[in-house]
Amino acid sequence: MVTTAPLEFIRPREPKPDWLKVKAPGSEGYLRLKALMKDLGLHTVCEEARCPNIGECWHHGTATFMILGEVCTRACAYCAVAHGRPAPLDEAEPARVADAVARMGLRHAVITSVDRDDVPDGGAGIFADTIRRIRADVPSCRIEVLIPDFQGAEAPLRTVLEAGPHVLNHNIETVPRLYRMARSGGRYPRSLELLDRARTWYPGIPTKTGLMVGLGEEPDELVAVFDDLARVGVSILTIGQYLRPTPAHAPMARYYEPAEFAALRDLALARGFTHVESGPLVRSSYHAHEQADAHVRESSRRPSAG
Repeated sequence: MVTTAPLEFIRPREPKPDWLKVKAPGSEGYLRLKALMKDLGLHTVCEEARCPNIGECWHHGTATFMILGEVCTRACAYCAVAHGRPAPLDEAEPARVADAVARMGLRHAVITSVDRDDVPDGGAGIFADTIRRIRADVPSCRIEVLIPDFQGAEAPLRTVLEAGPHVLNHNIETVPRLYRMARSGGRYPRSLELLDRARTWYPGIPTKTGLMVGLGEEPDELVAVFDDLARVGVSILTIGQYLRPTPAHAPMARYYEPAEFAALRDLALARGFTHVESGPLVRSSYHAHEQADAHVRESSRRPSAG
């Protein structure tokens, strides 16, 4: 049976502004990394989510690995990743990811995943095994994990944190009012609670989150989210433009100007984040190693409490 998009998701496509146009990928570094991923049977969110920065990042030999398969159990209205019934978990996947990190010589590896609400721990065990394998095989590599909400369960979050990632990332994505439309499987309070728990349980691991703009949020709603994130101790914030993957996905309300991203960055920094990356092409893992470096530098400048 063929399904069509809801009527509210059908709008004329706006011309893309010049600041959002990027060169098609095809460099030697990009092709080498694409071949490596295929050879190891790995997936990247760079490809699955149609990231506009894939050419730049892959040219420089960096990527965000997507573990737990390529099919998500949720169907978020903004996301290009396929959804449906996933294949069984691959227990050998952590070793292949560590192999890729070693062969690429990465200093900073980002590990993310689809949602796996079909398994008891949400895939947390595979996350933890991946962290441990990278630590063992490439001890010089810093590891950032971008995790799902694990349906609010505490045990999976503890499993990931106990494995010792260097950065714990969980994206808040949008303002509370738009969750029902854009992220029906998620809950804004649940995501805030996850970030709060991570920072409380393991204060030595900085927390990070990301927001999309252009879905119809209001300025005061964004500021309220900044305040919520600052309250739960988030260190690193990314803000980027939502780009509609296909006409079947959530509509884009408007493009933000580069000057508006700069203003949002200033508003967020005023609330105490150690680093804010804000721009039209910014994605959660874009310049991730630079974000982590900036966090370390800024944290070292701040006087310790007490």
